[in-house]
Amino acid sequence: MTFVANPDEEIGSPFSTPLIQDLAPRHDAVLVLECARANGDIVSARKGIADYEVALTGRAAHAGVEPEKGRSAILAAAQQILDLQALNGRWPSVTLNTGVIHGGTRPNVVAASCDYQLDLRAATATEFDAAAGEVERIVSSPPLDGVSATLKRAAYHPPMERSPAAARLAALAIEVAEEIGFELHDASTGGASDANTTAALGVPTLDGLGPVGGDDHSADEWLDLSSVVPRITLLAGLILRVGEAL
Repeated sequence: MTFVANPDEEIGSPFSTPLIQDLAPRHDAVLVLECARANGDIVSARKGIADYEVALTGRAAHAGVEPEKGRSAILAAAQQILDLQALNGRWPSVTLNTGVIHGGTRPNVVAASCDYQLDLRAATATEFDAAAGEVERIVSSPPLDGVSATLKRAAYHPPMERSPAAARLAALAIEVAEEIGFELHDASTGGASDANTTAALGVPTLDGLGPVGGDDHSADEWLDLSSVVPRITLLAGLILRVGEAL
């Protein structure tokens, strides 16, 4: 197996621009306007995420005449994917999903190639590193002789673990919301954002300060227009008083 890592993965990924990585450390805090959770919660912790691209190479052969000469990359991929999916639940916060797969040329040809893409997430660096190590171990040993594999980490966000500074920012936001006249709570979530990058850079970060929304990444994704003005008011109040939490 050949493993190709992202050279910038220590602090960010293709998800985050160099501009963010350059500007964030110059500031006292980062307030991120990703949508609030469907119940209005702000976000002080997010799972880390890695997108992997796996390419398997086998050997083509006529599936009816001499299949024994073939080495099916699709079959190897299928067995690997089952092993990878079994990582779900091994650690409390780890989730892994195989979301895209392509392979083969024709039904009568043993597939010489197969590519698939993985999404790996975990809430802590410890669990993330353990799960990533297992991904690399599984992919590095294709289950069929004569099949080779290449693993590329295409994108990466480090876990945004709840820090004392983020907890203080969340407490201040809850206080400001109460003064405005609505109830607010703090939460962790499985999705990643630029907040992961700025938190990993050591800058106090609070996310989920945008309008209320839900059903992410579906045809039913929505945003509550009535929440826009209260959330802008919350943001303004938090900006005015952010120094209290630092």
